[in-house]
Amino acid sequence: MERSSLGVAAAQTTPVESGLHARVLDHLGTAICAGELAPGAVLNIDELVERYAVSRSVVREVLRVLASIGFIETRRRVGVMIRPASAWNVFDPQVIRWRLASAGRMAQLRSITELRTAVEPHAAQLAAGRAGHDEASDLVGLAAKMWAAGKAGDEERFLDLDIEFHRRVLLASGNEMFLRLQELVAEVLTGRHKHHLMPHHPHEQALQLHADVAQAIQRHDGERARQAMVQLMEQAFDEMRSLWEQAGEPERR
Repeated sequence: MERSSLGVAAAQTTPVESGLHARVLDHLGTAICAGELAPGAVLNIDELVERYAVSRSVVREVLRVLASIGFIETRRRVGVMIRPASAWNVFDPQVIRWRLASAGRMAQLRSITELRTAVEPHAAQLAAGRAGHDEASDLVGLAAKMWAAGKAGDEERFLDLDIEFHRRVLLASGNEMFLRLQELVAEVLTGRHKHHLMPHHPHEQALQLHADVAQAIQRHDGERARQAMVQLMEQAFDEMRSLWEQAGEPERR
């Protein structure tokens, strides 16, 4: 019965309600990630209705989403309580987006880059052995387009191509679990762009390394593809560290 009623409610949601839901969800999600709502704090539905000037149904839906990603839990005689970061689904793209918008931005960037360093080189190596001719050719073409966009200083175009390039490598690996990481990669690349942690003109070394990865995959040279992707990840990490220092923001450990 509960599942059915939720389905009916979703079907009857208006665009206005959907917009309100997104606004409240983003505000609460970012506040939790920023520590403004600390673990153990209790949320009151009536107070949330008043604060955000929304209906109880909107608040309940927001709380349902927050519960599904481990941000809150309902305790008997206590109410809706904020959970510690150790309970969060840190692989959820929304969580990554909120963490990038919070004071924990640097720690989030570092942890995702470490994850990418562990996964993407192996994905590139697998792609060299599994990618078809058309897949490999498309990667080479994407690398060339990235080079052109980077040299032209077209940041939006370069971002789109960069996201697509890494998605295609994960896809070409033939590993469906690697492919599920594409949304995380997209979020971190978008977050770096949004929060001005990307250079206006990509370094030529980064452009060349993307081309090296693509060409190695096309030549079915798995070891070279892996090495080039390792270098690309290391270059990205060094690039971010440099930008953090320029901004005067300490690297969290």
